[in-house]
Amino acid sequence: MTKDNMDARTAPVAVWQLLEGLRGQDLVDWRVAEVENRGSIEERNLDSLPIPFGWFVVGYSDDLKVGEVKPIHYFDQQLVMWRGEDGQVRIIDAYCKHLGANMAYGGRVQGNYLECPFHAWTYNEEGSVTSVPYAERIPPSAARKCDKQWAVVEENKFIWTWYHPLNEAPKWEVEAFSEVHNPDWTEYDRYDWIVYGPVQNMAENGVDAAHFKYIHGTPDLPDYDFDFDGHKRSAKVDAKMGTPKGEVDGTIAYGTVGAGQSWTKFTGISETLLIAGITPISQEKTHVRFAFTQPKEEANGPMAGLAKAMRNEICKQLDQDKVVWDRQKYMPRPSICDGDGPILPFRSFFSQFYAEWNTGNDKSVTQLNLNKKQS
Repeated sequence: MTKDNMDARTAPVAVWQLLEGLRGQDLVDWRVAEVENRGSIEERNLDSLPIPFGWFVVGYSDDLKVGEVKPIHYFDQQLVMWRGEDGQVRIIDAYCKHLGANMAYGGRVQGNYLECPFHAWTYNEEGSVTSVPYAERIPPSAARKCDKQWAVVEENKFIWTWYHPLNEAPKWEVEAFSEVHNPDWTEYDRYDWIVYGPVQNMAENGVDAAHFKYIHGTPDLPDYDFDFDGHKRSAKVDAKMGTPKGEVDGTIAYGTVGAGQSWTKFTGISETLLIAGITPISQEKTHVRFAFTQPKEEANGPMAGLAKAMRNEICKQLDQDKVVWDRQKYMPRPSICDGDGPILPFRSFFSQFYAEWNTGNDKSVTQLNLNKKQS
């Protein structure tokens, strides 16, 4: 839209009407609220996309204390998570093998085991019953470990679990960042969203060059190179950034690790590391967590206002994207034009995380070096 034909009543960002006036707690509530008037899963073609496999965030490490039990609902499954006396986090199916009690509600930790609140059967991290206090023997079906195993790691102050619909073992590790544990960097500044759309739509956004101008109001389309390498995707943007002191040379580097881990590093205006966890709740629902850390001398010193503005701007951009994502239809055969970015190569890359599509047929992408000019 040019200056000549811009209606003075229209904000430069198209989604402004749905975000106008949202401030403070109202905005926080909007980010996780139920979305009305969205199409069904079938109407939006979301039933054609399986839940991708990989490492996914299920909580922050400091939100689960030793001896604590919590319910979690991800991957269309009810799960129970607890931290044993040894400090280790364990996750199993929430329903007791005995009479189906949901052990996340009223269950308690006994040593490193989980005790069911209904009849005090205890479980280990494999989902095997280890004791029945009023019986002389454990039924063989209860003593067997569950077919579905939930590997757990703690990294970057998050709790991650490995999801694979065919129960295959982890294929890569969660990427670690030293800044998270550096005493010269801040504790996390945390934000949450519930998006009514699949992980793929959100991940695809990163290679969609054209939307930056029309959703986020950038003056130009970004010019950056993408790299697809195995289960990782990365990009780097060198840009002039406007500040009250004039233009500053800045760099934005970002990457994804599998389908569930994303990170972004900003340098130039205010050094910032954003680690994002993107976790499927169901085929149409995704939990997004943003965790920011910055050098304390910038976040708490004379640059504090600029550091906070950087965080707010990044969150505002996700708010703007969410307006579209919440009701977006997945287009299996999109009409793509030049300037859109490498959307189709991205889809080839992302398809490797759909186990149901790759059973007996290795469609994974092992090495793609493509930039937007090649799309």
